[in-house]
Amino acid sequence: MSAQRILVVDDEVNARRAIATILGEEGYEVAEASNGEEGLARLADFSPAAVLTDVRMPKMDGLTFLTKAREQGSDATFIVMTAFASVETAVEAMRAGAENYLVKPLDANAVLVVLGKALEKRALKRETETLREQVRQRTRFHNIIGEAPQLQAIYDVVRRAATTRATVLILGESGTGKELIAQAIHQESQRRDKPFIKVHCAALSENLLESELFGHEKGAFTGALARKEGRFELADGGTLFLDEIGEISPSVQVKLLRVLQQREFERVGGTQSLKVDVRIVAATHRDLTAEVKAGRFREDLYYRLNVVAVTLPALRERKSDIPALVNHFLEKYSDSYGKDVRGLAPGTLQALLSYDWPGNIRELENAIERAVVLAAGNELTTDDLPPVLRGPRPTGSSPSSLIPGASLAQIEREAILRTLEMVHGSTTRAAEILGISVRKVQYRLKEYSAATDGKPAPPPSPEEENSESEAVSE
Repeated sequence: MSAQRILVVDDEVNARRAIATILGEEGYEVAEASNGEEGLARLADFSPAAVLTDVRMPKMDGLTFLTKAREQGSDATFIVMTAFASVETAVEAMRAGAENYLVKPLDANAVLVVLGKALEKRALKRETETLREQVRQRTRFHNIIGEAPQLQAIYDVVRRAATTRATVLILGESGTGKELIAQAIHQESQRRDKPFIKVHCAALSENLLESELFGHEKGAFTGALARKEGRFELADGGTLFLDEIGEISPSVQVKLLRVLQQREFERVGGTQSLKVDVRIVAATHRDLTAEVKAGRFREDLYYRLNVVAVTLPALRERKSDIPALVNHFLEKYSDSYGKDVRGLAPGTLQALLSYDWPGNIRELENAIERAVVLAAGNELTTDDLPPVLRGPRPTGSSPSSLIPGASLAQIEREAILRTLEMVHGSTTRAAEILGISVRKVQYRLKEYSAATDGKPAPPPSPEEENSESEAVSE
């Protein structure tokens, strides 16, 4: 392992060289600069892990040097040195981004201890960022977050279907992420460099939807002052996503069926047949088989759309993904609102797992956004959640305080929930740390949510029973 690089910036030659000598003897690679201007120049070519800088120097003082270094993108850890042990100087240095400060005359042992702790903290931060990115990559598929077995099966179908031109029908409750699946199909296909055009069928009246889909000729109806290309033409060579396809009228169903069968259509008010190469992906929250039986949806259109069907599970059916989703929304809205909310207080994750989320992921996102806005500290508490989610107040017990008199099940529950928070919701990573199977973590999450709801826990699958047996034998 290469020696860590330290930059020492001080206008006092003897003091600077004495520090450099001490650090060199400890195995560090050391560079020197006599003022802030020289220090900035050395940052670019030396790339130190840490900088020890005096506060009062000619040309450019230490705090200005620190500020400019941050503006240039340096991620080095700064420790300031000052002969003036004032609280104001220390506070100003910390506000500017310094990790710590040292008071002159320096004590060699104090320098080594403070520097060692600063470097250890920097290494831990980098390791955490690396782990977070690994978790992010493991739990995401084209911005779809989740490790649940149901989602893994869907990812596999998406990958295989995307390479064809087959029409895909995406089913699932509102808020489950149907549009993200449609985008993933497009991105996995050879059409990824072509347009991805979306139409929300439920948001448009019958006449307007027909015009939006197929376009219209000048004078086709009142207000049609010029020819307009429809979404089918705009999506030529790419993918057309028809959201809420179950809401379209019978007359539009007939015209859509013709496009799917013959790959051609006419603009509203036109006579010229137009041919396009468009891949259709449709989605609905409705049960189309029931709609067909009720006579509200054409059976032939249903079979044309239902070449490859993907049914997204409701969030209540994949609660093991809630920790990862929560972490994603925490990061998103902490950055968006300029707040430093990075974790959950004890009891908060349990409250989120105990709710059935009828609005699915959309409702969860809304709840986390609200909580981040209202959060007073750097952790979300149950008080920050919407009233419908608030259960009993958390006891605040730490894992160690649970052990005397606690059952093994209670200790296991605390270990699983806190480990999930530590690894930002990844059940795979939590299982690795705890030395148990991913299925066991997921089954335990089902148990915890069922217990809070007062419902019996769902019976384990054969795989979960096996994981239980493995845990006992361990």
